Amino acid sequence: MENTNKNIAIGCDHAGYELKDKIKVLLHKEGYTVKDFGTNGPDSVDYPDYVHPLATAVEKGEFPLGIVICGSGNGVNLTVNKHQGIRSALCWTPELAKMARLHNDANILALSSRYVDEDVSIACVKAFLENEFEGGRHQKRVDKVACS
Repeated sequence: MENTNKNIAIGCDHAGYELKDKIKVLLHKEGYTVKDFGTNGPDSVDYPDYVHPLATAVEKGEFPLGIVICGSGNGVNLTVNKHQGIRSALCWTPELAKMARLHNDANILALSSRYVDEDVSIACVKAFLENEFEGGRHQKRVDKVACS
């Protein structure tokens, strides 16, 4: 995986903690330093409590990229995208994860733990991290995303 800054943030709710732990193993194997924003068990929690701090850290530049996980992926994705500096993409195929980085400069990958196969989720993480924003014709579009 090619991301040159090997720091990454990861967070989830109770539905995503098992997938999160498997992704962390992969990230550590690839030399990443991982900041885990939780949660770490099956007890029901409110995902905004875990992913808002993660989004703030990415937005402040403490981490170049992040990964968020919940049952559908929708809740965490909606939450982190409330942050002005976040461009999160909910991906269910590696091709979508690749395009989110190449064309949209996504800085957070959102995953579903209940509706996407674990191997596909791992492939999405790899595709997300192996690709960089192309810029060029896409830059002006990305610049228009922010509401200021």
